[in-house]
Amino acid sequence: MTTLFINAERLLGRLRELGQIGRDGDGRLVRLAGSDADKAGRDAFVSWIRAAGLDIAVDRIGNIFGIWKDRANVDEAPVLLGSHIDSVINAGIYDGCYGVLSGLEAIETLKAAGYAPARPIAVAAFTNEEGVRYAPDMMGSLVYAGGLPVKEALATVGTDGTVLGAELERIGYAGFEEPGFLKPHAYVELHIEQGPILEREGVPIGAVENLQGISWQRVTIDGDANHAGTTPMSMRRDAGHAAARIVTFLRDRARNSNAPTVATVGCMNFEPNAINVIPSRAALTVDLRDPDEQRLQAEEAALAAYLRELAAAEEVTISVERLARFEPVAFDRRIVELVEDAARKRGLASKRMTSGAGHDAQMIARIAPSAMIFVPSIGGISHNPREHTPDADLVAGANILLDVAARLAAQ
Repeated sequence: MTTLFINAERLLGRLRELGQIGRDGDGRLVRLAGSDADKAGRDAFVSWIRAAGLDIAVDRIGNIFGIWKDRANVDEAPVLLGSHIDSVINAGIYDGCYGVLSGLEAIETLKAAGYAPARPIAVAAFTNEEGVRYAPDMMGSLVYAGGLPVKEALATVGTDGTVLGAELERIGYAGFEEPGFLKPHAYVELHIEQGPILEREGVPIGAVENLQGISWQRVTIDGDANHAGTTPMSMRRDAGHAAARIVTFLRDRARNSNAPTVATVGCMNFEPNAINVIPSRAALTVDLRDPDEQRLQAEEAALAAYLRELAAAEEVTISVERLARFEPVAFDRRIVELVEDAARKRGLASKRMTSGAGHDAQMIARIAPSAMIFVPSIGGISHNPREHTPDADLVAGANILLDVAARLAAQ
């Protein structure tokens, strides 16, 4: 096949147009799943699918598909491209949207060039990848892969008291297809790195070979509230101090390890939360990640052992609730090699990488060979309005996706 190039002006224009949908009164991009802003973003995406002449399908969890097929390949399993278009609060414009719009752009480019794929090519926008309004994150792809019953997902109550199924009905995206109705031949997701490695090393393309396992827990510590001025230090059952010791333990353990383990306490609150009262309760979240399942289990076990020691030492009661647990994912070696080969043929350096963030690809990998392509993120910034990737890198990544999709669809 003659080397093709995506329409850069069209891709970048759509990215910026979608990036303006969902701005609040303060100019922040907020397109939470099932919201009016989500509907507006979905409507724009569907209009572009329709303009491309693709078939449109929406499943019961609200995942949107644009499908390019013909009579010659209609019975073949499709190559699926995609990501998500929902956002966090005060988001950047690239996270998720870049992969969805590049998937559509790849299909349009192949279609316009007269390419005749041996199997269909489809682009997907998965529902509620961010998990900000409804938990868990990556919900649409998780349901699609059979990891969560659709009925249970639709009954999820959001942070604002709404029910996901009712909101999808309200915005017109409660589809009729059963999740999983398209069984992919392969899945490829293009994404900004959301980390600093590619930019730091001056490499334009990341061939993502695996994805870290994730362990989320909520730790609750119960002690005694008492007067901050009159209670001797030796007589305190201070839930706040115990919480601080957990933060220090996790950070020190991760920093002193030779492994790529990372540990984060992202949320913490005290009760009664008064300046002159010793905290009677502290609740905090723990996010543990590692690309190796045995190491991740070892970190979970080390934390559990430390919590037992801490409870005895501080004379507090500690309970733990598991919030989410995903095993590491090894992506398909053949697709990773296709990414590297495509980069080489276009004169671009590439680097094999681990994804530190969760993505829809980790769910779809349960049902089909999958892999990801990364492009650099300036400063490693994401989930932030300062999220940025230069246009040249965005276009380069989309061209690699184009080449990989064409190769997979030719098989």
